[in-house]
Amino acid sequence: MEDNMKETTPDLTRISKYMSLILRHKPQVIGIHLDAHGWADVNALLAGISRKYSINRDILDEIVSRDEKQRYSFSEDGTKIRANQGHSIQVDVELTLTEPPEMLCHGTARRFAASIEAQGLLSGSRLYVHLSPDQETAEKVGRRHGEPVIYLVDAGQMHRDGYCFYLSANGVWLTKVVPATYLKRLEDRLTPN
Repeated sequence: MEDNMKETTPDLTRISKYMSLILRHKPQVIGIHLDAHGWADVNALLAGISRKYSINRDILDEIVSRDEKQRYSFSEDGTKIRANQGHSIQVDVELTLTEPPEMLCHGTARRFAASIEAQGLLSGSRLYVHLSPDQETAEKVGRRHGEPVIYLVDAGQMHRDGYCFYLSANGVWLTKVVPATYLKRLEDRLTPN
């Protein structure tokens, strides 16, 4: 009986990753459209995901509320949902221009360090470069990609020099680019595994 319970219990992590793909990069995978601000109709999302995974509104609510990174938001009336940031498709998630703290952090894998130190931080396939408010968060991000390297970003000086910063609904700082002159690599200051 217990084994049957496990089989019918939805894998929230797997569904969340699929939602991230849909709401950030490829809504066409399930035949939905995002509006200009990245919103998707909740019922259309549920119908599309249900072709691959067992999902209902209660499961969706649980995914959104439990997500440590607060990746998703519902509209005020609860009929729409969107990813808070991380899009590779052109959407305006209605970010407010915000003055950043003096220092922000960026965590990445060591294999990208030479490129970053030569070119700076580029948004690549995403709309923005993602920056963390602290070293601990940046380290967690870096570990997801390999052996981590942390960069301090002189965000205050960038702002004074005319670069724009935005703070997403889930606390991630966003900017279009970080030139290498505003970066300082932290060496051997990472916490042990």
